[in-house]
Amino acid sequence: MTQSPLLSLEELQAALDQIRASPRETGRLEWIVRRPSVDARETLTEGQLDLDGGLVGDGWQGRRSPGERAEAHLNCQVTLMNARVIALLAQSRDRWALAGDQLYVDFDLGLENLPPGTQLEIGAAVVEVTAQPHTGCKKFSERFGPDAMKFVNSPEGRSLNLRGINAKVIRPGTIRVGDAVRKIQ
Repeated sequence: MTQSPLLSLEELQAALDQIRASPRETGRLEWIVRRPSVDARETLTEGQLDLDGGLVGDGWQGRRSPGERAEAHLNCQVTLMNARVIALLAQSRDRWALAGDQLYVDFDLGLENLPPGTQLEIGAAVVEVTAQPHTGCKKFSERFGPDAMKFVNSPEGRSLNLRGINAKVIRPGTIRVGDAVRKIQ
C-alpha cells in the first residue's frame, strides 16, 4: 500500500464544491470493504447485508465500546462514506479501506439530504440512517492527517457528514459494486 502525501486543510476545503455535487436522490455503490478483524480489510465486489450481522463476515459486532448499550451498537451495523471524500483524503484507491468504513458511495450523505430515519436502497437491501454520530478516531487521523480530521469534523464537515454515516439494516439482501443507491424514504 502506498503512502500518499497528506493534504492541507486549505487543499481539502478547495474540494468542497466537488463533494457538494454528489448525487442527492440516486447514486452508486463504489466499493465494499469487509473488516473481519481489527486492521484487516477485504475488498468485495459483492456482499450480503443481514439484519443481525450487518455486512456478513464483518467484525463490527466485536467492536462495541465498554458501557455501550446494545441498541446504540446496532445503530452502527454499517458505515457509509462518500466516495468523493475518501478519494480526496486517500489520494489513491488502494488507501480507501484505511478509513475503516464498509460502503463507499457516490451519494450526498449530508444531514440535510439524509436526516436520521432516511432509508436507502442499495441493491436488494435497505439500510436506515441512524443518529449515531460518525466522527473518526485516532487511527483515521494517523492515516489521513490531523488536517483531514479537522476537515471532516468542522461545522461544515459535520453538516455534510464528510466522515460518513452510521446505518442499520432493515431489509437484508445482496449488494454489488455498481448498484444504485436510492433514497426511498
